[in-house]
Amino acid sequence: MPLAACGRALTSEYGQPPGNKGNLPPPVRVLPYQSAPSVAASEIVAAMGELVERVDETDRVLGVVGRAEAIRNRWLHRIATTVCRDADGRILVHRRPADASRFPRYYNWLIGGAVDVGESYEAAAAREIAEELGVRTDARLVVKFLCDGAISPYWLGLHEAVLTDMITPDASEITWHAWLAPDEFASALRRWDFVPDSREALARYEGVRLSAPLALPPGSG
Repeated sequence: MPLAACGRALTSEYGQPPGNKGNLPPPVRVLPYQSAPSVAASEIVAAMGELVERVDETDRVLGVVGRAEAIRNRWLHRIATTVCRDADGRILVHRRPADASRFPRYYNWLIGGAVDVGESYEAAAAREIAEELGVRTDARLVVKFLCDGAISPYWLGLHEAVLTDMITPDASEITWHAWLAPDEFASALRRWDFVPDSREALARYEGVRLSAPLALPPGSG
């Protein structure tokens, strides 16, 4: 039986006259398939805040977490800092802003911050120098150690760099700075309030520097 005839026979069998659509259900409107909206990486970062890699006691990556969450739960993560010297061997010392979330108005002799996800310690150190001082340079890893931290523990990669270009500090990160000779730096450490973690880092750094002095550019003091 042709398909059209079969349809008419079925309609007649169930008591619905051909051509009468009064008892038929309304046609179903089929919409085109739409996939679920994608979530941009920036939206994830906004929800979680700054992202870092959570690591273990051997600095092995365990996963990705928000930095605030890592600090709150005292999870180990990675920090990269750099001691910056000029061609004469003077150390850059700076003061944190009054509105800083951690240690406002404290002094520091290190430039740095959290290591981004997938980033090496050296790359993070160079990036922080560019962001905070406005100059591009390589940073050499001097020592890496597990720092107890005044707020939360973390793995600290401590670097050093010699800056020969004029710096332009980011005012949101640095409100004052100066290049201090070794004796001036030693005096400042006795008189000024430095970020607590920087003092532990200094002990580690000086221990390494005794066996491997900093190489200054040729012709410098």
